[in-house]
This record gives sequence, structure tokens and C-alpha cells, in this order.
Amino acid sequence: MSYAMPPERDSIKDMVNKRLNDARAADGERLTVEWQGSTRHLHVISMPTESLLYNPDTHRIRAQRSLKPDLDRELQSNPYSDKAQSYLDFLLKCLPSAPEKVDPDFIALRDNLEQFGQKDPGLITVDGMIVNANTRCAALRELHEPHIRVAVLPESSTWDDINEVELSLQLRKEFRRDYSYINQLLAVEEQLTRGRAPEDIARQFHIKTKTLEKDRWVFSTIMDAIERSHTANGSVLRLVDFEDHKEKLAELWRAYNKLSSTNPSAAEALKETRLALLILGFSKTDLRLAESNFYEDYLSSKLPENAIPKVEENKPSTVQIPGLPGVSLTSTTTATEQKTRKLADNLLQSAATARSKTATPDELTEASELLEATKSAVDRALEPAGRASRLQKRKLAAPERLSDAADDIMYCLKDLADARATNALDEDAFDDAALELRKALKALATQAARTFHEPGDGVTWLLAAPTAGGNTDGS
Repeated sequence: MSYAMPPERDSIKDMVNKRLNDARAADGERLTVEWQGSTRHLHVISMPTESLLYNPDTHRIRAQRSLKPDLDRELQSNPYSDKAQSYLDFLLKCLPSAPEKVDPDFIALRDNLEQFGQKDPGLITVDGMIVNANTRCAALRELHEPHIRVAVLPESSTWDDINEVELSLQLRKEFRRDYSYINQLLAVEEQLTRGRAPEDIARQFHIKTKTLEKDRWVFSTIMDAIERSHTANGSVLRLVDFEDHKEKLAELWRAYNKLSSTNPSAAEALKETRLALLILGFSKTDLRLAESNFYEDYLSSKLPENAIPKVEENKPSTVQIPGLPGVSLTSTTTATEQKTRKLADNLLQSAATARSKTATPDELTEASELLEATKSAVDRALEPAGRASRLQKRKLAAPERLSDAADDIMYCLKDLADARATNALDEDAFDDAALELRKALKALATQAARTFHEPGDGVTWLLAAPTAGGNTDGS
């Protein structure tokens, strides 16, 4: 994106250049930045706080710009107008996930500036547009501080240069206020779109390449959900509607990724089911109970008539591949896949309508009724799903503990060999531990004898082990 600077900024440009000349003559403070593949040391000047302009393309508020479509359009067409700049001031202070509230991080930054003053200089263009320190400038204005210290980019700077240097400064570890979740996903996607290698992007954002893979999948899933939320009345969900779902989406990626390698159809059903529960506002703990069989085994029988998804079974469909924007495939999906996807579509569109300011009263009522009816059905379905999950965990608890114990014994074999080689074994301590093991095996065998009426080979060995003497292989 490129925004032309208004002609009236010439006076500000003159002020910046005069102060830069003074700073060069005094050889004063400088700010070091990464610039076009190398390092530049930029002179720092003091500027009137009110003379600077917020950056309309800053990464910090990109997801939030769509909160007020009319003001977003003003930002697009006339970004330096009083109306657009006031909107940016509001966005820089608001809580990303709840824009009607002031962000506690902004308050902390403002209070820190009030108590200790400005520690690090910001960065501006020669026209006086803020590249880095937009939020700090908003805080200083609220404190009625007359001046702000800023370094100045070269006059030849392009918008690509501005975006790149802003990103590098924002991602420095000492920076006080992190990007919001969605704005970081947008920043990552921007870098990928520019053709940068994933390994380089991961290094820049201080994350692992695997985390970058997850973020890309999550971003694609969110964008696909937004596209599917479009309604006939023009309602649509926004990126900001997903700000509070970071952990839920990360867990969804892990579950989907694990299942898709062995059962892609089940993975799709799991993704759509959890997306539906996410839209309904269920907790992360509740979402974990929504496995690929949740719809068929627990939910479908509890849905009221108006919430049952209507689908044409075995109809070929086009599915967007999460993590690969613009890539899709056509396949014949299973009935469960189609039903869970249609259910998620209905809920996405109802949620968009419920948040809309242009929907009619009848549309709002219909959307609210569908959301409430489905949420009630899911509440009732989670109870038996939770019981089944707890039962499964109890079934697996004892075998998993025994398997862990076997692993520990195998580690003990290596430790024992190492101790023998270095003559560093405490033989008495080992003998005492072996007696404890025999005691534990005897107690386990007693409990197993009460539990298994038709023991298999492993349990049969266990029952004999406490009295087997030197026989270790059960033969």
C-alpha cells in the first residue's frame, strides 16, 4: 500500500531537515536500524508531538481497521485527514480483542512514560509520518508531552522500506508492547507473500519454523472461515473476531495435523466441529472433547430441526487447503464431513449476522435463535462425550504407567552398564531398589490377579514374576 503525502506537509519536512542538520553538526544521539540489507545509524531529533502523523499502514492495527468500515474507507482514501488520524489514535489505544476497552498494555506504557520519560527514540519519515513509536506518540499526546525524540529515515525511503524497518524494530526483544495475535499472523503472511524464505521469516520473528507452519495454517483457516461467513445481507466476520482464540486454534492445528496423516476425512470432521464450537464460544477444554466422531455420536441426535445441516451426501466439493492460500482440491467427501462443514457454515453466517449493524430485526432474531439452539445442543452433547473421554483416559492410565515403568527400566540398563564400566555403582543402593521393585511387582501381581479373569501372556508372566526367582523371560 502507498499513500501520497499532502502538500501542506512541506513545512514539517523543512522543520525535520533543519533539525537534522543541527543534529549532524552536533554529532548527537543516533538510532541503529536494519536498512536495505545493512545497518544504518540515523540521527535523532526532537519534534513537536502534535506535528507527526500516525502511519495508516502500521502492522499494529491492521486487523482492527475493519471495526468501523466507514472510517476504514476514510483511511484508504484520505489517511492523513483529521478523521482518519483520530481513528488511528483510537485503534492504537484499544484492546485488540475488545476494541470498546482501552488496552491495559497501553495504560502501562503511558504510565511508564509519565514516570520515567521516553527511553528509546521513535522513527519517522522526512515528512513526519511515524514509522515506529505510533503507540508511544499516542501515549505522549495523552500526557500532553510537547515533544518526542525520533530518528529520521532517508528521504529515498519506499513503502516497502518503511514496512520492513517497522517490522524489524517492532520485533526487537526489548520492545515493550507485542503485536496482537492476528496482527502478527498478518505480518507473517505479508512476509511470505513477498517471497521470503520461511526459515528467514521464522528467524526474524524469533519463532521456530514449525511454529511458522502452524501460524500459516491458522491464518489460512481463519481467512477461509471469514470467506464462508459471508451472508446475503452483506454480513461477514472480521479478523478481530478471532483475536481471543489463539490457544484454541493452536490446539486445533495440533489435533488436525496428527490425525490428517492417517485419516484425512476424520481430520476435516474434527476441524469443522471444533470451528463450530469455537464460534459458539466454548472453552478450550470443551473443544478438546470434540473429536472427529463428536457430531455423529453425540451431537446430531440433540440438534433441533432448525439447526440440522441440510446436505447432499457424496456430492463433490471444493475444499481450501489450510496453510496453502489459493490451493484447493475437489473431492467426494463423507457424509460426516459435509454435515460438520455445513453446520460450521451456518454458525459462521449466523455469528456474522448477529454482529452486524445492518441486519434486519428478523435476521437478527433468526441468527440468535440458531446460535442459542445449537449451543444448547452442544452443551448436552458435551456431557456424554466428557464421560466417554474420562472413561478412555481411565482405561489407558494403567497401561501407560506400566509402559513408562518399562521405559525407565530400559534406561536403568544403560545406567547400570555405564556404572560398571567406570566402577561407579553403589551396590547397596541398587540392591535396595531391586527389593523395592520386587515388592511393587508383587503388589501389582496381586491386583492383576483380582482384575483379569482370563489373563494373556503378559499378565500370566506378571503373576509368576514375584516368585520366579532368576527366571526373567517368563519361559
